[in-house]
Amino acid sequence: MMMSRTVKKPTDKPRNLPPIRVRKEPPTISEAVAAAQDLADDVEQQVEIAAGLIGLPLEEVRPHVLQAAKTLAAKPKAAPERIISTGSGLRGPRTVIVERRAGRPLVERRTRPPLDGRR
Repeated sequence: MMMSRTVKKPTDKPRNLPPIRVRKEPPTISEAVAAAQDLADDVEQQVEIAAGLIGLPLEEVRPHVLQAAKTLAAKPKAAPERIISTGSGLRGPRTVIVERRAGRPLVERRTRPPLDGRR
């Protein structure tokens, strides 16, 4: 005995899709501080940038920026960066490209041959 399955036929009519909804989430304080540190060297400028990104007053953001600056100063310097800026803010959006040079990879030399004898 054979049972028949119901198969839904595809419709050739284009359907109207619902509008695309974009979620807008402000950055967290740590994300805003990290972005501000990448954009400016002066701590006060970093406070202004971070506060502008999250929409909080300067007084609330300042302790977080100062704490991050202390943490950053304690870390050893990373590889040098080269920042290329194209265009000015008058003609349109400004593009900033940051190139980082990675350090030499650590290569481990074997002192003994492999266990299975293959090379």
